[in-house]
Amino acid sequence: MKLITNGIKGTEDVLPSQSYRWQFVEDIMRKQAQVYGFKEIRTPVFEHTELFNRSVGDTTDVVQKEMYTFTTKGGESVTLRPEGTAGAARAVLEHGVYNDGYPIKAYYFTSCYRYEKPQKGRQREFHQFGMEVYGAPSYFADAEVICAAHSIFDRLGVMNLSLELNSIGCQECRPLYHKALKEYFTSCQDQLCETCLSRLDRNPMRILDCKNPECAAVAAKAPVVLDYICDDCKAHFEGVKSCLDAAKLRYKINPQIVRGLDYYTRTVFEFVSQDIGAQGTVCGGGRYDGLIEELGGQHTPSLGFGMGIERLLLLLESQKIEIPHPPVCDLYVIGLGDAAKAKAFTIIEQVRSSSLIAEGDIVGRALKPQMKYADKIKARFLMVIGESELAENRAKLKNMEDHTEKLVPLDDGFFNEFFDAYVESDQTKLLSQLDSMK
Repeated sequence: MKLITNGIKGTEDVLPSQSYRWQFVEDIMRKQAQVYGFKEIRTPVFEHTELFNRSVGDTTDVVQKEMYTFTTKGGESVTLRPEGTAGAARAVLEHGVYNDGYPIKAYYFTSCYRYEKPQKGRQREFHQFGMEVYGAPSYFADAEVICAAHSIFDRLGVMNLSLELNSIGCQECRPLYHKALKEYFTSCQDQLCETCLSRLDRNPMRILDCKNPECAAVAAKAPVVLDYICDDCKAHFEGVKSCLDAAKLRYKINPQIVRGLDYYTRTVFEFVSQDIGAQGTVCGGGRYDGLIEELGGQHTPSLGFGMGIERLLLLLESQKIEIPHPPVCDLYVIGLGDAAKAKAFTIIEQVRSSSLIAEGDIVGRALKPQMKYADKIKARFLMVIGESELAENRAKLKNMEDHTEKLVPLDDGFFNEFFDAYVESDQTKLLSQLDSMK
């Protein structure tokens, strides 16, 4: 039978056999966010289009080329979120979260949507983990956010990541840099693509982010932003570097980093890997001191980062970093006959009530297929209940690893006997592991 349809190009399914990898990474992200004092925020998958036009910037590739925008039945223009920061900032402002006092420290897991050409490490639907700080002007906040991102990579055992830093100035010093860029790119405009020509007057910094090879070659020789930032921005950047030095976190200065979104100011950073191909930026972020003000609020110094979960999983795979498999079935119970099946069901629920994993047949298999299935799911213990076991009110509990058996009651004393066998099995396994290490 032919499928009605397949998944949409640029999207991927996370199957039950793969989801444990996501859960493991997400658990570490969540734990590290909590260590740094962050709490979770959840925002809608779509927003009014003007939110992204204003925050992300209407001269960016994201807004000009990549957003999924549509008109609702009520005539409103809405857009699937292309990134997580704008929605989080809108929520903080709309709900007056600032009334709880600063700093506001929030983290999120989001699905994001950009219409790009799918390739390794870049999908049209992708997922991000992000951390956001609002109301923190100090360079210590920049360093803390960078260290928080690094702590996740460290916990996962990721190697060979390069932390790259830059400062792109503020509203006071950036006009001077824009002027220098405009003069330079005007002299080379015959080498620029149509999109970059349209940016020349409105926002020449966006030309630095163009992926067109010819534009990138021109941009490589453009004036360097660090030569134009003001004394305050220089002092802030030096403060960030001094904190990272104190934390013994190695970095390199990359004047080419401008990030692809217009809301960034001052510090910008990326964690980059050479192990996953062209899409090597696994995490990127920085400061966006004018974002809340741009959305209609008071001036609120802010910063954060987004970390691509798909790219991070690719990196773990490329570096052969093992992710622990999920727990296996602790007990599989087979019931033969209606009365035995009812008893098996009761025992399974009893085991599950103690947070252990128990399974039984729910598809109508016979005895041998059930035993094969128990072996397939690597059940630690197996028990078969038939008419004779019911009559004697006891059954054999089989350890599937060493094939030893133990008689256990089928009354209220069952769980104690099962738990004793379970603990004894763990102790035996631990002693065996210790012996092998000698």
